[in-house]
Amino acid sequence: MHLTALLTSLLACAGIVVVGTRFLLVPRRATTGFGVAADDVRALAAVKGVRDITSGVVVLVVWAAAGPAAMGWALTAAALTAVGDAVVVRARGGRLSTALGVHGLTAAVLVAAGLVLALG
Repeated sequence: MHLTALLTSLLACAGIVVVGTRFLLVPRRATTGFGVAADDVRALAAVKGVRDITSGVVVLVVWAAAGPAAMGWALTAAALTAVGDAVVVRARGGRLSTALGVHGLTAAVLVAAGLVLALG
């Protein structure tokens, strides 16, 4: 039963990666498939809000279940979100100061704190 749950979880993780990739490659179709209009800014902002809340909760659950070292690795991995956000900001015409000052700094803090916890 444990192996089945693990394999199911790994497939779900791969599925989430595929869904995220679809949003990057075919955003209009992916957004419509998600269930909202591609130009519905409020819906897209709500999705981002839920994603950010979930990202924080997942790291806290990792900490509670597995301790600070595992939390550190989770934080380090979570820095990919901030790096991706910085790339999106620049690719969509946003300011370099925002990309680096908000998202780049967030990524750096997550990696620094994460590695201290993971390796500490």
